[in-house]
Amino acid sequence: MIHAILDALAMAGSMAWEILWPLVLGFALSGIVQALVRRERVTALLSGDSPRALGAATALGAASSSCSYAAVALARSLFRKGASFASAMAFEIASTNLVIELGLILALLMGWQFTLAEFVGGPIMIVLVALFFRLWMRGKIVDAARAQAEKGLAGSMEGHAAMDMSVHGEEGFWKRLFSRQGLDAVAAYFVMDWASVWRDIVGGLLIAGAFAAWVPSAWLRAFFVEGNPLLAALWGPLVGPLIAMVSFVCSVGNVPLAAVLWNGGISFGGVASFIFADLIVIPVILIYRKYYGLRAALRVTSTFYLAMVLAGYAVEALFALTGLTPTSRNAAVVGASVSWNYTTWLNVVFLALAAVLLVRFFANGGADMLKMMGGGPDSSSAEQRH
Repeated sequence: MIHAILDALAMAGSMAWEILWPLVLGFALSGIVQALVRRERVTALLSGDSPRALGAATALGAASSSCSYAAVALARSLFRKGASFASAMAFEIASTNLVIELGLILALLMGWQFTLAEFVGGPIMIVLVALFFRLWMRGKIVDAARAQAEKGLAGSMEGHAAMDMSVHGEEGFWKRLFSRQGLDAVAAYFVMDWASVWRDIVGGLLIAGAFAAWVPSAWLRAFFVEGNPLLAALWGPLVGPLIAMVSFVCSVGNVPLAAVLWNGGISFGGVASFIFADLIVIPVILIYRKYYGLRAALRVTSTFYLAMVLAGYAVEALFALTGLTPTSRNAAVVGASVSWNYTTWLNVVFLALAAVLLVRFFANGGADMLKMMGGGPDSSSAEQRH
């Protein structure tokens, strides 16, 4: 038993070492974008569900935090401030599925095809959700959801979602970035984004390590019917989101488990639908109920699930037609080890960058900001920081 636990921890540890530098890089780039995108301009662009509004929501979401809980809270905040429900949900989907750090981790652990699949399938899912909302999420149910949202009930990571630390002023990009306020804002977003997702990342690594070490690959191949390509392609996108729902892992934390599932035989489209499903894990569904009421929460969850499945099928078909579907199942989860190679040198460099940002964050009152991360959605102190 002890040996099995040590094997799982060793798997998790070596995976963590492999993805460390792209995580630091991704969060640093995300922090730069968030620091320079002004929050007040976001809501003004999301007032409808036109293609322009949905496109703006997608682009702005992709430039936001990858924390699922913060994304859900921020979407509710945008909805309360006048964004359409469809645009708020598009922002939420993009902010967890189209972010820089997710693409980097997918490319490193699984290959560039999976990154491409994520950035192809994500917009497809957003379009499907918008279409389904026009059919099933309108009228009284949206009015009831808005009335419930206006109550301002706290969910999770409310303080983090409420904080607007973007740099104001009319100076150019580089001048704002390298100003003292700009560097402080980047450091703040970097550290607080890490603080919001580290549990998910650690949880995902531990679950993936346990799967890789304990679950026989023959069981996974049988469950995903790898021997029947057509049936596997139909089954994978259906079951992928369900596995995600019960794994309780959100955002980039589910990529290591996705790698294990891919090695175990899940279809290419099944991987895509699994990764999309970070927004219907059980804790998030319960937050939807608190934010928008039971009827709206069930409608959002079922709509998201259907869109994830169809987006998975679309990815499966498009990549098969173009010949881009990967054929080898050798995602970097088994056999990884720590050695002096390019990964180690990159980890050293980016750990140094992380240390600089961490020191700057705490030198500017970061400890108090961390205490406010779980505050209420109407926290004026959070909204007025920086």
